[in-house]
Amino acid sequence: MISGLLVEDLAIRRGERLLFEHLSFRASAGEAIALIGRNGAGKTSLLRAVAGLLRPAAGTVRFEGAEDAADARSRDLHLIGHHDGLKGGRTAREELAFAASWSGGDEAGLARAAEALDLGRLLDLEVRKLSAGQRRRVGLARLVAAPRALWLLDEPLAPLDSVWRERIGGLLKDHLAGGGMLLAAVHDPLPVPARAVEIGA
Repeated sequence: MISGLLVEDLAIRRGERLLFEHLSFRASAGEAIALIGRNGAGKTSLLRAVAGLLRPAAGTVRFEGAEDAADARSRDLHLIGHHDGLKGGRTAREELAFAASWSGGDEAGLARAAEALDLGRLLDLEVRKLSAGQRRRVGLARLVAAPRALWLLDEPLAPLDSVWRERIGGLLKDHLAGGGMLLAAVHDPLPVPARAVEIGA
């Protein structure tokens, strides 16, 4: 399992536009980092670069405790984007089962996730019949269904009400207490202690 994330002198371009450059920070086991900055500053692009979905213009992303970055990405991290990425015509159960199996989870993990996110009454409904907050809970459930060390989250609390923001805060605290790491693009404060890294300052 990876024990740290090291971003060194990173620069990211989208097309001809330089989003940011010379960005460096380190995240250690048990630490949460809140990525802050204006819209379009590059917070989401940074998450995608850490996940290996976007090639930086310069700099490096390294995973401490892993010899190979590709292996660390496939085994040790979750990326939950701002959009839920769920298929509207499939049931919540089908979507969660697919995400869990893709990430190395099993039936026991799926059951834990459904209980933790209170999805029991929603699992047999088609995703298109769920509210935005309910869809977000289905998306976040994969974090519990297939535990991984590094969570990359893009506005994870955006569609959730105050009750569910608090409950998701509990999941984040448990993840960090177990030695996990959290890197989250946010506009609102995270419900856990977090070090702020400003993007595009």
